[in-house]
Amino acid sequence: MEHHVYFWLKDEFKNEVGGARMEAALAELMKSPNISKARWGKPAATEVRPVTDHSWDYGISFHFDTMEAHEKYQKADPIHDAFSGGHREMWAKVLVMDLA
Repeated sequence: MEHHVYFWLKDEFKNEVGGARMEAALAELMKSPNISKARWGKPAATEVRPVTDHSWDYGISFHFDTMEAHEKYQKADPIHDAFSGGHREMWAKVLVMDLA
């Protein structure tokens, strides 16, 4: 399954220091042994169209080999817990979209 998450940073974190903190946190998050494939990025400089959303600041795309691996990541992964608990004050909005 695929796990996609989009993050909108609070205004006070939309700077070089906030970006560096978020990017370091994402690099640590990607070390979770439950994730089989991972990448993060910023909005691509694609054409503005009615169906595109460039308003988010960071996005992640994680692949899990099984639904069980995803559940373990969500409920019992200390790396995920450290990421969520240690950085959530940075986020104005988070949107999760999962694909089966």
